[in-house]
Amino acid sequence: MLQSIFAIFLFQLVGEVLQKYFALTVPGPVIGLLLLLLALLASDRFSNLAATKVKQSLAATAETLLSHLPLLFVPIGVGVVMHVAALEGQLFAVLGVIFIGTVLTVGFSALLMEKLQGRGSRNGG
Repeated sequence: MLQSIFAIFLFQLVGEVLQKYFALTVPGPVIGLLLLLLALLASDRFSNLAATKVKQSLAATAETLLSHLPLLFVPIGVGVVMHVAALEGQLFAVLGVIFIGTVLTVGFSALLMEKLQGRGSRNGG
């Protein structure tokens, strides 16, 4: 598990470095996540035992991290409560962004799930 966490943080670091070096507007952790995804997709071409063990270890670590995901919302809640005075003047803008972001996220997730399920049924899965 420690090796998997190291790999995740390494990809995050690489993403941060690329973001700072090229002055990208995309956050470094997002770039690192995309790089990790590309690395995992590329490792699908190599079906050796080492790649399989790495994927299984990453999957187990990801499941553990996801089981504790609600804890990550605590600092966000504290930050919102601490800066509620600054948000009061822009309440409608903040609510609008939250609403539009939620609708777009749910819509994109539904389209992606539909597309992935369609691909799985065509492949016999």
